Order: sequence, then C-alpha cells, then structure tokens
Amino acid sequence: MSGENEFTPRLGRVRDVGAGSARSLRARVSKAAARIGKPGKGDRFSGRNIGRGNGAVPQAKRGVRRIARMRMRRVIVKVHIARARGGGGTRAFGEHVRYVQRDGVERDGSGGQIYGREGEEIDGRSFVERCDDDRHQFRLTLSAEDANALGDLKPTTRALMAQMEQDLGTPLDWVAVDHHNTGHSHTHIVIRGKDHLGKDLIIARNYLTGGIRGRAQQIVTNELGPRRDLEIAQAQQAEASKDRFTGLDRELADMAVGNKLEIEPAAGAADRFRRSLHLQRLKHLEALHLATREGKGRWRLKKGWDRALKAMGRRGDIVRGLAAGLAAGETARGMRLFEERPLDARPLTGVVISQGPDDELRDTRFLLVEDLDGTRWAVSARGIEPGGLPPRGAVIEVSAAPQQARASDLVIADIAARNGGYYSDGLHVEADPSASRNYREAHKRRLEGLRRAGLTQRRADGVWEIGADYLRRAAEFEASRGGGIKIQVRSWMALETQIEAHAETWLDSTKALDNERTDGLIGKSRAARLVFLHRAGFEMEDGALSKEARLQLGRDELRLAGQHEARKSGREQFALGSGETFEGQFERTIDLAQGRMAIIGKQKAFALVPWRPALERHRGASLVIEQRVKGLSWSFPGSRQRGLAR
Repeated sequence: MSGENEFTPRLGRVRDVGAGSARSLRARVSKAAARIGKPGKGDRFSGRNIGRGNGAVPQAKRGVRRIARMRMRRVIVKVHIARARGGGGTRAFGEHVRYVQRDGVERDGSGGQIYGREGEEIDGRSFVERCDDDRHQFRLTLSAEDANALGDLKPTTRALMAQMEQDLGTPLDWVAVDHHNTGHSHTHIVIRGKDHLGKDLIIARNYLTGGIRGRAQQIVTNELGPRRDLEIAQAQQAEASKDRFTGLDRELADMAVGNKLEIEPAAGAADRFRRSLHLQRLKHLEALHLATREGKGRWRLKKGWDRALKAMGRRGDIVRGLAAGLAAGETARGMRLFEERPLDARPLTGVVISQGPDDELRDTRFLLVEDLDGTRWAVSARGIEPGGLPPRGAVIEVSAAPQQARASDLVIADIAARNGGYYSDGLHVEADPSASRNYREAHKRRLEGLRRAGLTQRRADGVWEIGADYLRRAAEFEASRGGGIKIQVRSWMALETQIEAHAETWLDSTKALDNERTDGLIGKSRAARLVFLHRAGFEMEDGALSKEARLQLGRDELRLAGQHEARKSGREQFALGSGETFEGQFERTIDLAQGRMAIIGKQKAFALVPWRPALERHRGASLVIEQRVKGLSWSFPGSRQRGLAR
C-alpha cells in the first residue's frame, strides 16, 4: 500500500503567489472605496449648516429644479457679513447705509431712496441707531439679469425679504436702496444682526451662499415667466463680444487641450448654434490678441488668456465706477491699473482726480490718480477707513505695500519653533510667564483671523499648527489686506486750493519743484502758485519760500483755523501746553496745508490736534488728549494712553 501512495513532487519556479492575490484584493477594495467617497477635508465639520435657514435650502433648490435650469431667470446675489471692529465698527455700519444712499445712484442723478416694508416710512438715521449694539450686519447686493424688465425693483425686494423671514423663522429689521447708476439696476439690502428677540441673528452659511439666490430666482421667474428660447439665445449671443471672462470662455477652456482646441463640425441645429457662438467668441479673442487661428477649425489660445479677460472685466468695472465722480468732460478712459506696474518701480506721486466703488459691500474704493507725467492710474484704496479717504485734489504717494509680519507673528513663530511647530496658550505661558492673559488672547485672535483666511489650522484641543513658512504667509496676508498697496497723503489740501493759500503748501515742496513737466496738472498749478507768491510779496529764495516765511505761514495757518472754528462754534480754543490734557469728543476733521487736523471739542472749548488714521474709527467718541515732550497722545477716559504724534 505504501508504494501506491508514493509520489514525486515537481517544484516549479520559486514565487509568492499569495502576495499577488493580496495586491489585487487591495486594488479592488481601493477602487470600491473611491467610488463610495474619499474621506478628507470635506468630511470635517465646517459649520455651514448651523444657523437659521438651513432647513429651507432644499426647498429653495427644489424650486429651481421645477423648471429647467437654463430657463430660470438669472440673479446674482452677493453677501457680506460686516462685523463690528473695536470702537468704530458700529460707526462703519452707519457709514455703509449713508454710502448706499449717496447722490448719483438714481436715474436722475439724485440720492438713493431708502425703503423697507410696504407702507412703512423708513428713517435711515433711526435704523443706524438701532444697529448701535449689533455685533454684525448682513449686506446683500441683488442683481437680476432682467432688472430693466422688472421696472420698479421694490416689490421684488420686498417679496424676497418676506420669503427670507419665512425661511429664517423671524422678522427681519432691514432697509434697501435701489441703484441705477451703473447701467444695470441692482439693489443694496442691509439687515440688522439681531432677531425679533434681540439675540444675535445667525444665518446658516449654505442659506447665505445658495438659498437666497434660489429664492430670488424663483421670485423673478414667477414675475417674468421662464426664459424663452429667444431670450436665452440673445443672452448667449451677447457674451460673444464682451471684454470679460464669460460662460462661453468656460466652455472653450473645457474644450482646450494645452491651449489648443478644435471646433468640430456641427451635428444638428443646436450644435450649429453652439459652434457659431464658439467661432464668434474666438474671432473676438483674436481681435484682442488672445487667440490665433492655426487652420480650419483649429485655434490656439494665448497663455494667460483667461487672466487677461478677467483683468479687462475688472478694468471696465473700475472705469464705470470712477466715471461717476468725474467732472463734466473728463473721462477715465486710457487709465492704467497701479498693480500692473513692476514691483520695483518707484513710488507714484499724483493728484486724486476721482474715486469710485471697488467693493460696495465692504465700502472699499478705487482712486483715480494723475501722476507728475500726466498719466492716470486706478489705485485700490482697500486698506483705508472710509473717513480717511483722501479727497479730490489731494496729493498722494502710492507704492507697493511692504510684506512685513506683525510683532505678534514673530512671537508666535518663535514659540512654535521651540515646540516642534505648535502654539497654544499653555506653551505661551511656558515661554513667557510674565505675559498677561489679554496679551495672549491678542495672539490667539490673530491666529483665528489667519485661520479664517486659510493660513493656519487649529486642532480640537486648541493647539495651533504653525508651518515653517508662517512668517512669509503672514506677511503676504498683511500686505494683501490693503490690496498690496500703500497710500500716503502728502497734502490733504486740494491742489486748486493750494494755489492761493496763505500757508506752506505741497506745491512749495521740493517734490513739486522736481516736476519737469509744465503742461500737466501739477506743472500748471505750480506755475500759478509762483505767480501768486510773487504778487503777495512773500520772501523767496531760489524760486521757493524762505525758511522764515515757511515757519510764519505755518503759525498763521493754525491761528486762522482756530479763529475760524471759534467764530463758527462760539467756543474758545484750548491750546495744550506741555503736560496738559484736554478731554472732549472727536467731532470732525479739517484739511490744512500742513496736514489734516482733528477737532476735539466739548460744550465751551475745543482743541485742534494732528489727525492719524488710527484715530478715524473713534470719530464721535470721547477722548483724552495729552501734550507730551515727543508730541501728543490720546486715550479713552480711564484707559491706557496711545500715541498720536509721528
């Protein structure tokens, strides 16, 4: 029997059959997991569903889907949550309401008419007073593609706000202003950050980003009906010749392979229309030197063509915004964007010709500036407080903002370097036991602001992850907050006022003397100034005011400004001596040749002090001014002092 069971095994080549099977199984499991969904950042808690209105978002989206998406009336809704900052945040709330009511926004050039619920008389001042204790404010811009067909925009706005109240489950305290000054009518809506119980109004992020637009599209579509084929075709046809990035450009970008694309022959009527649009758009891009025809149906798009189109659209928006502030006969055409200058270019010195809106939700502006050579530039004034914006005629110097991290960033980076790239309140205490709680909280607020900008990460245990490039990214973020631009006012007094001013003006400075052009605005003003000084008998040295004349003119200007305010207000001017203090309310500013001055006043007296940008957000507040050896300092009554002097 033993012989029957004997066998001789034949061994093949040595190999691991099991390993291959395991790899195959892992591959199949990985593919299945990929189809189910990849875990990652998208699974992290974002908070987008927290707040009022979250439950209404599906209804808003279902309402859009009842009609084919292409037939819905298109509405653009922009939302910004403005938060109170320091002592001047609520003042900014009022500034925004006054700004959207400014002159020139109606069809006849008059100021905007503020309105609210139907049948209610709206007082903008009382609305601003109700916002005094609000933590935040919601600002909306509602722009329907068919706004002109709607005519009066008020019923549409009121219908949207009524629907929002239903979705959010609370009455809303709101005001609105319609604007008709840009060629495309739109509505600005301001909503208080309080609900009907006086508690902070928290609206779900997904409702702000999608729900409001869905409701607005429903309302406009119900009012005008679905878009007809002709209307859709006309809208698409209009995109073919626009000097901005359009929906047709998105389609071309999807079709392109390495900036090359081929327009295939049409297969039917719909394809023929689409093909015709693509060819018309490409011919327009060819005229803009952004595309080149390489053969029948074959095209090459210039590198960066999409960025160029977006820049063109932005330039057009700036031109239209700035044009509203120009005098009759003036134009913003031919201007250049300051950010297009080389980074190492010399600072630009020029005169403010006009200003226009950059982002109306955030109350940021653009300035139109004419330089010493007569070239006009659009300059972003994003980092300037509304009250600190240089007026028309002011002389400014514009340069690229230096990329420099804050002192708090240096502290954070140092602590993180000692602790393997981590920062926390406990680690801060270990590194600096003398640091106060308020001091440490300021560093955490800084990190929280950078986190919202996507520059840092905070773990669930409150520990911050600080990357090796933290200081560089913090410096870039700091520079970008002002649009990457630094603006310094060299003369608050308008150029035309300087010509016959009994004071030392910027036109008397070496900067104006160095201007070689005599046919530009500055050159002509300088020549007129010299004629005035000669006729007035002022002492001159080498074509400029003497030192004695400059000192005397400076004293005289302050004295005359004080006398004028005293006569106007019936109060006595208080001249601060060394070590003396004066308490009063920051009332307003006046622009002199030697700089902008702030009027700090009370019932029977006032003081003139140098104005600084940091002071602007405290306009209307009570301040204590003290004269020190190195200059003036200011503080709130009972608080630590802060510097005012240079």
